[in-house]
Amino acid sequence: MRVATIVAFALFPFVSLFAPGVTASTPTILERSVYLMGTRARLVLLAPDRAAGLQRLEAMVASLEQTEAELSTWRTDSALSAVNRQPIGKPLGLAAPVCALWGELTVWHRATNGAFDPALGALSAAWGLREAGRRPSPGDLAAAKAVTGLTHFRFEASSCQVTRLVDVRLDAGAFGKGEALRRLLLLPGWAGWWMVDLGGQVAVSGAPPAGAWPVAIAHPERRADIAMEIALAGGSLATSGTSERSFEIESGMVTHILDPRTGRPLYRSESVTVWHEDALTADILSTALYVLGSQAGLHYADEHGVAALFLAPAARGARSAVTLLASPAFRRRFPTVAHAADDRSQR
Repeated sequence: MRVATIVAFALFPFVSLFAPGVTASTPTILERSVYLMGTRARLVLLAPDRAAGLQRLEAMVASLEQTEAELSTWRTDSALSAVNRQPIGKPLGLAAPVCALWGELTVWHRATNGAFDPALGALSAAWGLREAGRRPSPGDLAAAKAVTGLTHFRFEASSCQVTRLVDVRLDAGAFGKGEALRRLLLLPGWAGWWMVDLGGQVAVSGAPPAGAWPVAIAHPERRADIAMEIALAGGSLATSGTSERSFEIESGMVTHILDPRTGRPLYRSESVTVWHEDALTADILSTALYVLGSQAGLHYADEHGVAALFLAPAARGARSAVTLLASPAFRRRFPTVAHAADDRSQR
C-alpha cells in the first residue's frame, strides 16, 4: 500500500537512520514512508531540487512495489505465492528476474551448508509465526520438516522452470528485503544521494555532504535501546535477531528465526549485523550467520571475508552495555567499531 505524503517517522527496531544535519548549502531533503512487503519502509533522499527528488522517490517506490508483486508471500497474487500453489510435479515458468534470483538462492543454500534455506513455509505455519506463535506436536513438526528445504524443488535454469516435488513452500523473509534494496541500487544513475530503511535493513547510495549516513544498531535484547552507531557511506547493513518478534509459548520461546536444519526456532540473546555492497547478500548472510551462532558464524565470516558483527549483552556493566565480536572484514570496513570491539564492550 502506498502512502501519498512525504513524512518522517520513528526509528526502526534494529537499524535506523538519524537524519544528517542540514545547512544552507545542502541539497533538498525529502522523506517518504510506504508500507509494503509486510513492513514499513522509510526513504530519505537528498536531491538537487524538489521536483527531481519527487520524481526519483516515485521511481524508487515503484521499484519496491514491483519487487513486492513478485516476492511477497503475504500477497496471493505474487510470483512466489504462485510457486507455493503450483501442483506438485507440474513445472512452472518463472519470469526472468525471479529466475535469476532463484539461481542465487540455490547457490547460497549450498554455500552456507543449509544454514540459509528459504523453503521454510511449512515450518513457519507449524510454529504459527504469522499468528501469535504455537508449539506444534511432534507429529506436526516432523510432517512440516519433511516438506522443508530447497532440495524439494527442481530448478531448471536453462528453461527458467521450477517444479515442486512435495508440498514445499517458500518464505521470502530471509531474502525479500535484500532483493528489493538491491534493485534500488541498480536503478539508473542519480545525481543525489539516498537511504532506504526497509523494515530494519538499510541500503544507501552515495555519501551525503556530511560524509556518511549515521545508522543506529539496537541492543540485541531491547529493540528500543541503541547499542551503537555506524557511519554508512555505501552498500547495505542487515541485522538479524529475535528481539523484534518472539512469543512465550508453554514456558518456552518461539521466534521468527528458524533453524532449517533442525526445524526449530532459535532464541539467542545475540544479534548479527552484516555489511555488504550487495543488499541481497547482506540479507541472506545476516540470517545464515545468526543460524550458525557467533562461534561458527565468525569462523564462516573469517573464511569468506564477510563483514559481520555479533552483539551480545555484556555480562556486567550498564543496562545498555554489549559485547562486540567483529570479523576482520568488518573491522576494516568500520575502524571505529573495531576499536570498540577490542574493548569488548560498548556503553
